[in-house]
Amino acid sequence: QVQLVESGGGLVQAGGSLTLSCTVSGATIGSGAMRWFHQRPGASREFVAGISAGGATNVIDSVAGRFTISRDSAKQEVYLQINSLAPEDSGHYYCNFLLQGRVTWGQGTQVTVSA
Repeated sequence: QVQLVESGGGLVQAGGSLTLSCTVSGATIGSGAMRWFHQRPGASREFVAGISAGGATNVIDSVAGRFTISRDSAKQEVYLQINSLAPEDSGHYYCNFLLQGRVTWGQGTQVTVSA
């Protein structure tokens, strides 16, 4: 059974940085695609960054240059580094893992950016 656990969220001041982590168990991290989503209060989850099984990365245009996704296969972890944090970056961040047509979600980690 695949399980994901996000961590690294917290309260930060605008302009600061955070690195969110997503730890995968029950599957080899490089066998599937990992994606990060952002959900603001009252809104739907929005895709922000992804990394394929082969290691190719993509980040949506609106956060390119501030958000970076990376993977440490030895640690079974995927990271989302967020720089120059702004209040609109606040919300829950979720990772998901796509493997053989199945999607597994983590429970999310909360990020709050104070102005």
